[in-house]
Amino acid sequence: MEAAVILNRNKGGRDQVAAVLSNVGVAATVEAVDGDAIRARAEAAVKAGARLVIVGGGDGSVNSAAEAIAGTDATLGILPLGTLNHLARDLGIPFDIDKAATVIAAGQTRSIDVAEVNGRTFVNNAAIGLYPLMVLDRELQQQRLGRSKRLAMLVASLRTLARFHHQRLQISADGGEARIETPLLFVGNNDYRLALPAAGKRDHLDDGQLCVMVMRKKSVSGFLAAMTRALLGIQRPDDMVRLDGVTHLRVDSARSAVTLALDGETLAIKPPLEFRIRRGALKVNAPAA
Repeated sequence: MEAAVILNRNKGGRDQVAAVLSNVGVAATVEAVDGDAIRARAEAAVKAGARLVIVGGGDGSVNSAAEAIAGTDATLGILPLGTLNHLARDLGIPFDIDKAATVIAAGQTRSIDVAEVNGRTFVNNAAIGLYPLMVLDRELQQQRLGRSKRLAMLVASLRTLARFHHQRLQISADGGEARIETPLLFVGNNDYRLALPAAGKRDHLDDGQLCVMVMRKKSVSGFLAAMTRALLGIQRPDDMVRLDGVTHLRVDSARSAVTLALDGETLAIKPPLEFRIRRGALKVNAPAA
């Protein structure tokens, strides 16, 4: 089996990845690049005729490769080398690199959905409000202070809550419209579970729908209480509005740009934001569903 292999140079050693793949019969030259170059390298590989593109890295790296591969005949292989590895987890791909390589070598493929906002593909989720501010703060701490991702996110969460505010948005979902003030608007690629112990996980990646959750206007204490209830599986209509069966979502704002967290990356996008689901657009190597 031949493949194009792209490794985020900050997530693993090129020689180790090459050896692991060779052991399971995957012949490839591993190219180690910076994270912001992964999409371009994946696009180049697809244009050169690669039918299997393997990416080694975290969720950001996987999403970058997926942007290039979605809608093509190529298949994405995942070596989960990041901190959380959300997509790999939801696909049932082992976090152990040797076992993940075995999944790729087995050649089992699945077609899964991807989501899109204003032409940008994402495989996990997007958020407007508090979460993007936390991500920006976390990234600055990592760059300037060298803090770990987990510690930086903890500090960022506390500081963002101290600057708690709401976003005024107008949303349109499959024909319905509403004006809202919310501290957090969440859009996921397929349905997300909220209650522990499965919080943040998806049971399906091919249901063809967006997961849209709108937190109602709250004080800081009310927001934290609502999140705690959600984790405990306690549902209250004054905490959150959840929109089911959404395939297209339009989000508008009076601001010149909306800050959006997209699979761990922060973007400033001129409104309106047009979210949609692309059903079965991405082929991946994964165990059977």
